[in-house]
Amino acid sequence: MNKMFCFQCEQTAGGKGCTKSGVCGKNPEVANLQDELTCALVGLARAVAGKQSTKQSDKLMMQGLFATITNVNFDAARIRELTSLVRKEKETLGKADDLEPAALWSGDQDLTSLRSTLLLGLRGMAAYAWHAYVLGKTNDEVTAWFYRGMQAIGEEHSINEWLDLLMEFGQINLKCMALLDEANTSVFGHPVPTKVTTVIEKGPFIVVSGHDLEDLKELLEQTQGKGVNVYTNGEMLPAHAYPELKKYPQLKGNFGTAWHNQQKELDGIPGAVLFTTNCLMPPRPSYADRVFTTAEVGYPGLTHIPAEDGKKDFTPVINKALELGGWKEDQKLTGINGGQELLTGFARNTVLGVADKVIEAVKTGAIRHFFLVGGCDGARFGRNYYTNFVQKAPKDTVILTLACGKYRFNDLDLGEINRLPRLMDMGQCNDAYSAIQVALALAEAFECGVNELPLTLVLSWYEQKAVCILLTLLSLGIKDIYLGPTLPAFISPKVLEVLVEKFGIKPISTPEEDLKTILG
Repeated sequence: MNKMFCFQCEQTAGGKGCTKSGVCGKNPEVANLQDELTCALVGLARAVAGKQSTKQSDKLMMQGLFATITNVNFDAARIRELTSLVRKEKETLGKADDLEPAALWSGDQDLTSLRSTLLLGLRGMAAYAWHAYVLGKTNDEVTAWFYRGMQAIGEEHSINEWLDLLMEFGQINLKCMALLDEANTSVFGHPVPTKVTTVIEKGPFIVVSGHDLEDLKELLEQTQGKGVNVYTNGEMLPAHAYPELKKYPQLKGNFGTAWHNQQKELDGIPGAVLFTTNCLMPPRPSYADRVFTTAEVGYPGLTHIPAEDGKKDFTPVINKALELGGWKEDQKLTGINGGQELLTGFARNTVLGVADKVIEAVKTGAIRHFFLVGGCDGARFGRNYYTNFVQKAPKDTVILTLACGKYRFNDLDLGEINRLPRLMDMGQCNDAYSAIQVALALAEAFECGVNELPLTLVLSWYEQKAVCILLTLLSLGIKDIYLGPTLPAFISPKVLEVLVEKFGIKPISTPEEDLKTILG
């Protein structure tokens, strides 16, 4: 098939939907196969209804939803194989029909908008649940809700029923984020403030991108004594703050900036690159021979590192790094604003550990306001808003940040307030849980609601993990969130009206105007 429809990411063609090829790089065949996989997962959910799911069905549900996230899997053969496994598992559980692909994106505009919002949120939650699963952590309520949610995707609901489902899902995703937080901290320790260099030392090296900390740990174990340095990229940057990862001396620093710059930053790189999750862009010929994928990531022609008996052998990645040899001299790379040092590790344990200082700074007026500026980054024009917003924020304000949106400004030196850095990187996108816990703790300390705190969320969005986090925030009753750079194409005008009326969602304007409105 040479036609497709996809409007799940922020950069969808014309702000309406990709119909000929994906802006992300996926072709119509892959797009339609992903729809077929999604419909098979609806069939699996129907087959499980009234029964106990199996470990295999649970794995396939998470993996299948994860594989359909933007910039994860471009490999038609692997998607077909996954769909086949889903259908085979469905047959063992009982007879149930798959959803017809045409039903995914068709019908009443507003109902399609709400159905799509739930589906895209489920895809995002599946990524978080899978990362926790790899570390041995599951939550029965979260797992069960995948089936409940996917059943709902194949059913008819009123607008109010869809809205109720979305709020219920938001609460479940909060539990999923808590689950992943527990998984990460129990295995790797609580993050601590850590300075990370952007200088790449001479010699063989591997760049690791994505979110999966367990993959990074296995690679670090296997590179010990091999003379190969390891650098993080994109959302893997916060890994430097985890005690059980930072103890490896070959974990040296961070390479490059946000995911959408990879085709430029990886051009001709004399090192190996490993993608553990999204966001993979179609690799250029100048570096495709040195790119490896693992977990749900896939692209035709790239070497994939599978898991065998729960372990992965990264020897091909290590050998490629040794073969390429790295640069002959140290490379002094920088962030987009010219900085050579990044600071990360301000997750909930760290911030709440100095809560008394934060509270005192607010009471004395040293801190006037907190801004959470973060989310997904992207290439669309207008995202310099977030850099400008942070630069123009008054010096008596604090910037909390997380996810890859931080690369717009995380190399800036914003100074300190009462020995507290004005810019605090709280981690990956899933570490929105840390931000929520900090907000709830501050609200309790000040004996007020979260919406009464001197705190404003200024968020950028790109793909499906941003959707599930936004729904969690809304389910907690958090209002007046600033969202940009453009609003999702899958949100219909009427649904947007409801979100604006009920939750005060505000499209961003200019940094000057928004700061004036927020601070008065």
